[in-house]
Amino acid sequence: MKVAILGAGNMGGALARGLARGTKIATADIYVSNPSPQKLEVLKSEFPEINVTTDNCEAVATADLVVLAVKPWKVEEVLAEVKPKLDYSRQVVASMVGGLDIAQLSEWLDKGDGALLAAYLIIPNTAIATMSSMTFISSARSTAEMDRLLLDVFNELGEAMLVEESLIPAGTSLASCGIAYALRYIRAAMEGGVELGFRADDAKRIVMQTMRGAADILAAGGAHPEAEIDRVTTPGGLTIKGLNAMEAAGFTHSVIEGLRASTKR
Repeated sequence: MKVAILGAGNMGGALARGLARGTKIATADIYVSNPSPQKLEVLKSEFPEINVTTDNCEAVATADLVVLAVKPWKVEEVLAEVKPKLDYSRQVVASMVGGLDIAQLSEWLDKGDGALLAAYLIIPNTAIATMSSMTFISSARSTAEMDRLLLDVFNELGEAMLVEESLIPAGTSLASCGIAYALRYIRAAMEGGVELGFRADDAKRIVMQTMRGAADILAAGGAHPEAEIDRVTTPGGLTIKGLNAMEAAGFTHSVIEGLRASTKR
């Protein structure tokens, strides 16, 4: 499968890097377009086999999957540019643009001849560059074969989940915005570690490994987080005192309110 990525910004560049590091798509079958060459030059220096161009139409010409990774206000303009070049009988378009729904995407792709293109929403997070994204996929007019193919590709880049479109906003909050929330926790814990006497780099290393360990425990055993919390909270112990102090400061409430605030309604 040949993939064209329109846009080499944070998400487009991350996707290109993740695909190039994987095995599902040959690096020579990745095409990336961007209006300015600087980001393309950086990408090309990292992965010489990637095809780069400033011409969107050139990028989509031979692609099987066309991925939109442009700013929301540029989507309609870019689609108007490439739409005449798209072959709806063999090509699929996927959007990684936050806030864009399939109905609007389909409207902008409509050529007025009754032909309908298979369309996807693909919402990863920036960890896709290091092959550790949580990616949500929703589709319209797709085939089971294409669904399986995309799940296969994006599962190599972390973990992928096929969901109803109605869950995309919540998924965006939990995983795409959520990676920033996790990083903010790391920063806060680092600051606490420095106050307790560790150097900043050491505190960062400690917190990162602790978060990896917490995630690995849940992945390996399938337990509920509270069950694992109970394993490390002894009566009158330090852990329960720390947890209660965090809750008194609004920890759980703050997390839930943050997720609500970042979910488009």
